[in-house]
Amino acid sequence: MFYRPAFRFVPDGTKIRFMNGRFAGLITSAVLSLASVILFFHPGLNMGLDFKGGVVLQVKTPQKADFPALRSALAAAGLSDASLQSVGKQGDQVLISLESRSNAAATQTAIGEVQTALNKAAPGATIQSTQAVGASVSNQLFTQGLEALGLSFVMILIYIWFRFEWQFAVGAVVTLILDTTKTIGFMVITRIPFDLVTIAAILTIIGYSTNDKVVVYDRVRENLRKYKTMNLRDLIDLSINETLNRTLGTSGTVFLAALPLALFGGSALSGFAWIMLFGIVVGTSSSIFIAAPILLFLGENRLRRSTAAPKKSTN
Repeated sequence: MFYRPAFRFVPDGTKIRFMNGRFAGLITSAVLSLASVILFFHPGLNMGLDFKGGVVLQVKTPQKADFPALRSALAAAGLSDASLQSVGKQGDQVLISLESRSNAAATQTAIGEVQTALNKAAPGATIQSTQAVGASVSNQLFTQGLEALGLSFVMILIYIWFRFEWQFAVGAVVTLILDTTKTIGFMVITRIPFDLVTIAAILTIIGYSTNDKVVVYDRVRENLRKYKTMNLRDLIDLSINETLNRTLGTSGTVFLAALPLALFGGSALSGFAWIMLFGIVVGTSSSIFIAAPILLFLGENRLRRSTAAPKKSTN
């Protein structure tokens, strides 16, 4: 006897005709991605410290750091751009990152304001070291980040092409590119800083979205062998319906896990978490309304022809 979960997102045996909305899904996705590309060029991403340059201060507090108090004191001192990150196991080491100032004098003034804020929020706290992140290092990090994104697409293309037919691989990579452009547009609109943390979030989304699409693709491949006379459009609808509970269950679990980080994670984690939440919604919907229609258009004749029953000779 198989275990059946008490809660299911959709009833068993659904027969939703997802492919009826394939044109609407593709057009909507294309429009949103085009708008995101335009936003990327103007007004552009809000570059974070890693890519824009700035100063990183290593601070030691006499006791375990009180991050809400530190953030409030820094904001009151006019340093709302400061981001905080805990380091070490004791909880008394904090990295405070400041965006680059117009000149060295302004930078020294900002460092002095940090010390004043520390004296109010954590008396006895000291700045142990300062490190400047220059423009050349920022440009190198930006280039390496983009290379990491490009390499991930290539590796996914090879993996899915090796595991499935090329139609699956092309559909997955095109969909992931569309997902990524929408995520970039979301970051422009929300002004979430674009830094190494957000690149990690995008790479995580790509991995999650790929896994979600492989689940659907696996069921399509199984059904291609099982239903040799069913047309591809109906077969894809069937496959999506059969995996719908798993897809929604996994997405819902990850979404609920990331939500507290977005709401209470502070500046160090909130950007990562909000991108994750957006990516989960986009990645789940794109598996159904983007990747599946692309697979239908590319494989309507080829995939079905390779699995069709041989015709009987009339001779």
